[in-house]
Amino acid sequence: MSGEKAFITECPRDAMQGLHDFIPTELKISYLNELLKVGFDRLDFGSFVSPKAIPQMRDTAEVLGGLDLSGPTELLAIVANTRGAEEASRFSAIRYLGFPFSVSETFQRRNTNAGIADSFTTVQSILETASVNNKQLLVYISMAFGNPYGDQWDSSVVSEWIAKLRDAGVSRFALADTVGIARSEDVAYMVDSVLSTFPDMEIGVHLHCRPNNWKSKVEAAWDSGCRRFDTAIKGFGGCPMAGDALTGNLATENLVSFLQEKGAISSIKTEPFMEAMRKSSDVFMEYH
Repeated sequence: MSGEKAFITECPRDAMQGLHDFIPTELKISYLNELLKVGFDRLDFGSFVSPKAIPQMRDTAEVLGGLDLSGPTELLAIVANTRGAEEASRFSAIRYLGFPFSVSETFQRRNTNAGIADSFTTVQSILETASVNNKQLLVYISMAFGNPYGDQWDSSVVSEWIAKLRDAGVSRFALADTVGIARSEDVAYMVDSVLSTFPDMEIGVHLHCRPNNWKSKVEAAWDSGCRRFDTAIKGFGGCPMAGDALTGNLATENLVSFLQEKGAISSIKTEPFMEAMRKSSDVFMEYH
């Protein structure tokens, strides 16, 4: 249907976090400020996690101090535990806390050094912190479309955990194709199942794609009713904890092209977007 609104979260944090060379703080600030001019609905700009685990994000607080927040884009920061949530909550500019919650026990331990049950307890604690500090929690359902570890996976597993998290107080979710293994039929099956089960929840997709399969995945999500997408300019990034050679994110420019084909509406401003595309080379070509 034409004229429908699509919501886009740009994810430079995801794009940057696995790069080997440290990106200078001033360059991060410069790039993020270009992105803030584009008009994205949200910007996943940084994370408050252990610098030993993700050294690239150790300057997130300093980066935040240099951002021009005069536009409408809302900021999201990733946290992996209660301490990270408390640290992020000190900053009024951050509207959303993002927590990676995997339905794969193997990956949850790999990603946050805690099992699923303990991570559920962590979510409950983060919800309390978020409530006190006027933040919103968005939970990423990692490995939502399957996993390479042999852990149990199907739509009922995903739905059961979303239901438990909803009952705990979570109202925003992103279904994550963490290692990029989902086929288009997997995306259609899971998105349709979750949206039909939880019609009143905010649910989007965080797809990791390759150049030859991004469109089929996006088409599957769109046709199944999804209107919220995470992207990264030029498809940079991936999860360094997944051991997947950083299968890239859904490229922003590809999604924008897709939305134009569909006659959908987004908040992207063309000229600032093209400038941000040019600026991305300064970050990702030099510090790969």
